[in-house]
Amino acid sequence: MSVLRLIFNILWFVLGGFVMGLAWWLIGLLCFISIIGIPFGRACFVMGELAFWPFGQDTINRRYVTKQTDLGTGALGTLGNIIWFLLFGIWLAIGHLLHAVVCFLTIIGIPFGLQHLKLAGLAVAPIGKTVINKQRFA
Repeated sequence: MSVLRLIFNILWFVLGGFVMGLAWWLIGLLCFISIIGIPFGRACFVMGELAFWPFGQDTINRRYVTKQTDLGTGALGTLGNIIWFLLFGIWLAIGHLLHAVVCFLTIIGIPFGLQHLKLAGLAVAPIGKTVINKQRFA
């Protein structure tokens, strides 16, 4: 199963994952310019890494992993996600949705389109999420 995941990740990276991963990281750099944007920037770099290699990984609310509430999983995280969506999230989500539509045009591209939809949903509200390896949490 890990060989198949590796093949899918390499194909993903070459056929569009590189572009969207760079988009996440570029927005992360923009967020780091201001002190207030550092939590957004940190989330962008974590999610950008997921955008580079999504197969075999998923996102989950950090509260389920750490068994406690923190700033990102509480009310301030919700407020942060609203601000995020209005400033950057909508653009990343549109980018992933456009890539998903192109991927769905072929049967071979369907798994890639599904990953883009997963990342589009993540682009809407990434604060308070963490990336997990599916094998360890299965």
